[in-house]
Amino acid sequence: MDNKKEKITVICGPTASGKTYVSIELAKILNAEIISADSMQIYKELNIGTAKPATEEMSGIKHHLIDIVSIKSSGYSVAEYVKAANDCVKDILGRNKRVIICGGTGLYADHFINNTQFTEYENDIEYRHELEKFSNEKLHDMLTQIDIKSAENIHPNNKKRVIRALEMYKITGKTKTELDELSNAEKSRYDFIKLTLNYNDRNTLYDRINRRVDSMIESGLTNEVIKLYECGEEDNIRRIGAIGYVEILDWLNGLCDFDEAVEKIKQNTRNYAKRQLTWFRRDDAAITVEMPDPDCGEDYKRKIIENCLNYINL
Repeated sequence: MDNKKEKITVICGPTASGKTYVSIELAKILNAEIISADSMQIYKELNIGTAKPATEEMSGIKHHLIDIVSIKSSGYSVAEYVKAANDCVKDILGRNKRVIICGGTGLYADHFINNTQFTEYENDIEYRHELEKFSNEKLHDMLTQIDIKSAENIHPNNKKRVIRALEMYKITGKTKTELDELSNAEKSRYDFIKLTLNYNDRNTLYDRINRRVDSMIESGLTNEVIKLYECGEEDNIRRIGAIGYVEILDWLNGLCDFDEAVEKIKQNTRNYAKRQLTWFRRDDAAITVEMPDPDCGEDYKRKIIENCLNYINL
């Protein structure tokens, strides 16, 4: 890759806000491929309830990091996501195409944008326990001797962060300051433009969520959950905590009637959307794109895409 910063567009927003539509339409125009930032669409067995885009909906646009792990797996970490997303970006840019990151999992998107450097601290639990025996003052003094900049930025009473910084140095041989500098240098290779889709009228978003849940039920979500239940996957589903699946499992176990289960899905999805909105509002660098309802017609849809393109081409 040359010294020119490659432009990467990140489309975020709450569930049911229209991210899939916007990202696919932009990808057509920009000759881009899409990298998913959705912590539920990574699972092969979860389809209808995670709102995975159907093949027809993708309109020939290649999507990455969907259907990459099984619910039987022990889990999928943010560190694994960041590494996989970076690999995808290099592959896509190497084929002279543009990159769009799309998804509602802010944790995934933000750690990718920041190119967070993860270290397996838990691999040295013995050292951590050894450090926990020291006083806050002693630990902070130890940090000052190896990484004065981090020591200045971390309060002595923040014992957890001080220990973490000491662990970083022991495991990697580099100070936290050095690792942060490496991360920033890597991050600067890309020019990120983060667009957050937003509805001024919260009720419009909630209505879209309710209608999406009804559509999922009509499309066979219940049968999808029943099949997983019959295959003995209840514990895995509950461990993952996928909205839509857990509530149907409750119905199958006689904990509620079917209509109550559907209402719980709607309520839990609305609550999740609230948490997403809170997360996305924290990012001052993100550009908020106010959304009319994409179901209102082609004129509205075209206007949304035009607005996004204006921001992307800034």
